Amino acid sequence: MTTKNLLVELFVEELPPKALKKLGEAFSSVLADSLKAQGLAAADATVTHFASPRRLAVHVTAVAAQAADKAVSQKLMPVAVGLDASGNAAPALLKRLQALGADASAVAGLKRAPDGKAEALFYDSNVKGATLAEGLQKALLDAIAKLPIPKVMTYQLESGCELPGWSSVSFVRPAHSLIALHGADVVPVQALGLNSGNSTQGHRFEAAVSPVVIQDADAYAATLAKDGSVIASFAERRAEIVRQLAAAAAKVGGGCKPIDDDALLDEVTALVERPNVLICEFESQFLDVPQECLILTMKANQKYFPLLDANNKLTNKFLVVSNISPDDASLVIGGNERVVRPRLADAKFFFDQDRKKSLEDRVKLLDKVVYHNKLGTQGERVERVRAIAKAIAAQLGDATLVAQADQAAQLAKTDLVTDMVGEFPELQGIMGGYYALNDGLPEAVAHAIEDHYKPRFAGDTLPRNTVGVVVALADKLETLLGMFGIGNLPTGDKDPFALRRHALGVVRMLIEQNIAFELASLVKAAFDVLDDPVIQRAAWDRQQAEELKVKAAAGGISMHASSFSPRVFDSSTTVNLAAFIYDRLAGTLREQGYSAQEVDAVLALRPQRLGDVPKRLAAVRAFAALPEAPALAAANKRVGNILKKAEGEVAAQINDALLVEPAEKALADALKLVAPAADAARASGNYTANLQALAALKAPVDAFFDGVMVNAEDPALKANRLGLLATLHTAMNRVADLSKLAA
Repeated sequence: MTTKNLLVELFVEELPPKALKKLGEAFSSVLADSLKAQGLAAADATVTHFASPRRLAVHVTAVAAQAADKAVSQKLMPVAVGLDASGNAAPALLKRLQALGADASAVAGLKRAPDGKAEALFYDSNVKGATLAEGLQKALLDAIAKLPIPKVMTYQLESGCELPGWSSVSFVRPAHSLIALHGADVVPVQALGLNSGNSTQGHRFEAAVSPVVIQDADAYAATLAKDGSVIASFAERRAEIVRQLAAAAAKVGGGCKPIDDDALLDEVTALVERPNVLICEFESQFLDVPQECLILTMKANQKYFPLLDANNKLTNKFLVVSNISPDDASLVIGGNERVVRPRLADAKFFFDQDRKKSLEDRVKLLDKVVYHNKLGTQGERVERVRAIAKAIAAQLGDATLVAQADQAAQLAKTDLVTDMVGEFPELQGIMGGYYALNDGLPEAVAHAIEDHYKPRFAGDTLPRNTVGVVVALADKLETLLGMFGIGNLPTGDKDPFALRRHALGVVRMLIEQNIAFELASLVKAAFDVLDDPVIQRAAWDRQQAEELKVKAAAGGISMHASSFSPRVFDSSTTVNLAAFIYDRLAGTLREQGYSAQEVDAVLALRPQRLGDVPKRLAAVRAFAALPEAPALAAANKRVGNILKKAEGEVAAQINDALLVEPAEKALADALKLVAPAADAARASGNYTANLQALAALKAPVDAFFDGVMVNAEDPALKANRLGLLATLHTAMNRVADLSKLAA
């Protein structure tokens, strides 16, 4: 069967830049997968996707003009329904065959095969393979329907251009042409009111010809580059921008480099068809403003690439990725410099104005900022965070730490009511740190104010000092307990209050900072703050008021709140939160490469010192590599099951006088030797040595189960043997639940 390469392009008006990369990938993958599923393209066909501001395209190698015929076996109906007692075809069977294009002569060739409890009739036939025109039509419509379009628009087709049945179209942007080339041949397909052809448009201003005619599927990218002045490939255009940015930075000199921002690079790649990087500059006086402000306004508002020096300090140079390449670029450079100046001036104005009022003077303004309709204002929340921070600091440090943590917690949210953060919410925390230094506060407090949101995302750095860690823990725990208390829990992929991220932040700080604080104690310290009667009552009143509003709106009746005030935050809140934190810990450990068995073994014991978890995991991995491990894990699981079935709680005690069988005596003696050494290793933090010491128990454990009846008729012997197993179980599961390693 002869094959040719296929090219499909949809030419549209400017696509949403932040969505372009995903749109291009989705269009190509869905279309190619559909062709493969229909047998028109091989499973290993090479698929190349193209995406520029005004086009989505895909190139697929070795596409057949028609798919091969396929043998198909179709279930018709149960034998008891299709055939009568004499084996003749029932009317229902004949009707079904007729629908498939067969007649009564096909009855003799029907196959019988089991289908559940009954036997069914199956009809074997050859289905003619789809033609490329049929298959591509289906694939194209599938690809368009499954595009991850952020927002659909509806537009009218030009008069006289619409196809039958098409007068208006709903799509991400108005579409103007469609290319479908199989080699050099146009494949007749239709989509979005367009007929396929072999021409498209190039660059809006710099195309050599218009329209750009694509003679062959394989000539697409080269023809667009030559005649259309367009780099069609998203990846190639991105790489060209990276190359030009580096070259421009080198031209500036001084070790300068463009800011590293993949999201910005992707967005700019989606804005230009043939990039041209230009060097611009602004007045150095603006460098008095914190560089985060200037960088953000240049990136977010203008899509510029700020230049940093060798010390990562912002320079007064920046790079612009232009979509045109004039002989004289001075007008383009001057225009961009004029555009950025007012933005930088605004940032400077906000910074100067904000510094006229101290952070402490802004604390009262937080009482007017609603945090959550059931949890009160930011001012109320700040008081809760302060109390939690002081409780944590008192356990981790001295009076100085408590005082600094309290001050940082009190001022941490005050930058929310500054002009700069009002304009750029992404700078919350960062600006608070700058303003704290401006107010003359200690550096430790200023850094804590800046860092208390950390880690903001996966891979983000942690707070740089203990004050920051304390306030960050307090802030995250207050959010978690508050939201768990009022029932605002994450569902599926929805987590509007970022509770998963907050829980992961708590986990990371406890582990990576190796904080000497048990998780249960930490959660209880935060819970005790929210358990205050005043806070409980306030939370209950708000929750009641909100529920009454909803009921009144739904029923149109007047409602009155109950005078009874149950607890909004109770012990179940802490239990649920602890389970949630361990669940996030399990997820992140699996992402780090630990197996599900290893993670389950360690977390089954609910270790309170999370800083010990990595050492426990390393010990479990080392133990699992021992030749004795499988047998001991299986024995541990067996012991656990025996103890679960025992009546009442079994004490881990052994009466030597009741040890009768040689095997149980040997196991008891082995435990007396192994358990103290294993416990000593665990007490010193050497978890690997603890588990490896257990290897000596394999032989006596095997002998015990081979030669001893646990459920002896003598109640005293039975109780003692259960006590022996309980002692064994305790010794084996101090670092991890080894039964989780059993196959």
